[in-house]
Amino acid sequence: MSLSLTGGRSELGRLLVQRRATRKIHINIAGQHANTLLHDGHAWKGFSHVALAGVRRALRSDANMLVHASFAFVVGQPRKDPLRSIAATILECERLVLSGRVPACVVRLGYLYGPESRDLRAYRSAFRIGRPYWAGSREALQYHLHQYDAVSALLTAAKPRHVGKIFYATDGKPLSFMRFMDDFARRVGNPLPLHVPRIATPIIRLVVREEHMQQAALAMPSRAPRPRVPGWRPVFADYRKGLDQVVEKWSAHGD
Repeated sequence: MSLSLTGGRSELGRLLVQRRATRKIHINIAGQHANTLLHDGHAWKGFSHVALAGVRRALRSDANMLVHASFAFVVGQPRKDPLRSIAATILECERLVLSGRVPACVVRLGYLYGPESRDLRAYRSAFRIGRPYWAGSREALQYHLHQYDAVSALLTAAKPRHVGKIFYATDGKPLSFMRFMDDFARRVGNPLPLHVPRIATPIIRLVVREEHMQQAALAMPSRAPRPRVPGWRPVFADYRKGLDQVVEKWSAHGD
């Protein structure tokens, strides 16, 4: 059997192409390059066009099953633009997929991170020279997901009994972007990571887009969103173990 992809040139795509499917399935990951808190909002540029075009391509697939990778943060119900408009596009993509001619399900993924992340490598470089970052709110808790766990969740979801359903795949333990990144900084040699102070917001907007600021401030529910993909559990349910794996893999490859 075969596995085909829309958006296969992405970081997630490079991992998925290494896997095999037990049935003829198609996975749409178009737009997932933006599903992370590790960029400064620039990955959202042109998102609506990329996401909707990806859905149209995926719906032309001759697969027996379509799995559409979506975004768990929509459960936080953004109330302000531009993030509100992005969430509306995400929900429209889900609607189109579930009403299309190909039997399909939706998997809403947590914010992605992992050893394939170029953005995480960029943060490593920035932390090593002591550069401050926009940390967002300490109280805004979000759900993350290791790239390897995202791959396994999407493949696990590709079953006929899941057609027409929306599932979630997150690590299940909410924490703030600030805590996540501070812990990462310490793992790459920066024991005291610096945060951009709120008073510098007008200046930092020249570098960090509003989308990222809104994401870092958007709190998700204290309980992990459900239903989770049936039969799937994250290997890296503890983000600290996930970050350890990232650093260890980089070290093993001399990065």
